[in-house]
Amino acid sequence: MRHRTVADLMAPTAISVQRGTPFKEIARLLDEFDITAVPVVDEAEHPVGVVSEADLLHKRVAGRGSPTAADIMTSPAITAAPEWSVVRAARVMGRHSVKRLPVVDAAGRLVGVLSRRDLVQLFLRRDQSIREEIVEDVLTRTLQLSPSALSVEVTDGVVTLSGTVGRRMLIPVVVRLCHSVDGVVDVINRLGYERDDMPVGSPTATEQ
Repeated sequence: MRHRTVADLMAPTAISVQRGTPFKEIARLLDEFDITAVPVVDEAEHPVGVVSEADLLHKRVAGRGSPTAADIMTSPAITAAPEWSVVRAARVMGRHSVKRLPVVDAAGRLVGVLSRRDLVQLFLRRDQSIREEIVEDVLTRTLQLSPSALSVEVTDGVVTLSGTVGRRMLIPVVVRLCHSVDGVVDVINRLGYERDDMPVGSPTATEQ
């Protein structure tokens, strides 16, 4: 089971500007490529900041001459690496309240951009693809369970699990791993068990 990485979802050809790029040119690029922000790079293609639509609007309201990218960019740039999981990238976006992450290689050079819109693509995965990953990777390969003993139904990203597992303690593990599959919106647990091996008084026992 493998989470999609930043490299799987990013736009590999990133639109970027230099520190000296004029305000109007930045506005034109955002409009032409239908993006909400653009990385600012130095001569070595290292991101040094980001100019967003919000930066442009704020500067326009301020009305101080004709600014360049260096005048209005948010710096330093919050970046991601191609090998990051999309879960890690999403958390970084949330922590820093940004909608796009410049993606850099091992030398720190810009190689792409990951946007929130790219992350949404995960939830557009076909239900059949999600089901196949759960059955083949989660149940069979990872947990070594017999797929014939369990039923997996996926509708609009919502996974419904039914059937019987050998040990009660295995149920939260199955549910947690299903939640971790890219594209899963929710997991409905209807699993039963043959043997109750849950420690008395444990939080998990209370939840089941």
